[in-house]
Amino acid sequence: MNKLALILLAALLPALMNAETPKAKKSAMPEGFHELKIGDAAPDFDLVGIDEDKHTLKNYEDANLLMVAFLSNHCPTSQAVEGRIKKLLKEYKGRGLKVVAINPNDPAALRPDELGYSKYNDSFPEMKLHAKEQGFTFPYLYDGDTQKAALAYGCLATPHVFIFDKERKLRYQGRLDDSRYADEATVTEPDARHAIEALLAGKPVPVEITKPHGCSTKWIDKRQQLAADNDKWEKGGVEVELIDSKGIAALRKNDTKKVRMFNVWATWCGPCVEEFPELVATSRKFGLRDFEFISISMNDPKDMDEVKEFLEKYNAVVPDKLKPSLKAEGRKGNSYVFNEASQDALIKALDPEWPGPIPHTLVVAPGGEVIFRHNGPVDGDELRAKILEHMGRFYVPEPEVKP
Repeated sequence: MNKLALILLAALLPALMNAETPKAKKSAMPEGFHELKIGDAAPDFDLVGIDEDKHTLKNYEDANLLMVAFLSNHCPTSQAVEGRIKKLLKEYKGRGLKVVAINPNDPAALRPDELGYSKYNDSFPEMKLHAKEQGFTFPYLYDGDTQKAALAYGCLATPHVFIFDKERKLRYQGRLDDSRYADEATVTEPDARHAIEALLAGKPVPVEITKPHGCSTKWIDKRQQLAADNDKWEKGGVEVELIDSKGIAALRKNDTKKVRMFNVWATWCGPCVEEFPELVATSRKFGLRDFEFISISMNDPKDMDEVKEFLEKYNAVVPDKLKPSLKAEGRKGNSYVFNEASQDALIKALDPEWPGPIPHTLVVAPGGEVIFRHNGPVDGDELRAKILEHMGRFYVPEPEVKP
């Protein structure tokens, strides 16, 4: 090395020694997350089930094969596979297969609009209700408080299944099958079934690892994100416009793919004010689906500022998903003040069966079919159950268009 090179190196060495090393890329997974490999031993767990008993790995030691299936109440993909898991258990009854389901989610980390496919959140009491209604034939355990099992198994989503052999070594992990729909006819690759068949026959599993699909695990640290989302919602603005009976008739026709919930109300109507939070909660619950809440105020048109103030106080904002469709329809928002003198024109345009008093709620399907109507304050749970019954708990494939 020549003299000039040595001088340059001496000058640069302190800077090189003091330079900060690049920061490691932050993992998207929480601290303690562990990815199981094929051949790894099943991690133990100590979790309470919906039967109120404690469950550990030892409870299932007599099983020839053990499937640990991470499921949840809220996820449409998870709900879609429940029937197929029950069918697997029934078909392999007496052949040594056992299934234990674990709910990994922190219920306080779920946004309201992430619950648009389910009656229930992922809390332990609601797990009991969901499992009873869906006729679970397998244990359902709660991991949401600590998420120790989800971290130990490396649960990425619900559903995410892990199949262990008699020695409790991992032989398959990933999706149950390749369909996100409830209809078994849409399944073309029953990966978990193939793994079970191979293991029972003493053969190698044909495909040991697949990618789970569904709703990401709702980790406890997501609560901060949820708080930010709530803050954004609460600070959202509301656009209020005048509307006449002709405009209402056009909305009521519902020439869209959306379910529309109409509510007629006024700031001076006590029952209207009392029920309004339930309507907003309904709008937010279905905020990621094809659903919209259209409010029609019977206030005097000169009181539009008062109407706007009320709607913003109760956060009757338009979900982001809806904004493009409203823009395409030439609408600023979903909040209106009726500007005709006669309420009869409104009744005729919206719902001829409406007896007249407010509040009045009408929910219509695409094309205008009535899903729900109620005069007087609504029961929020009943309202949302009726809407969910129509819209469904699962993703549904689009019908094939014949050429």
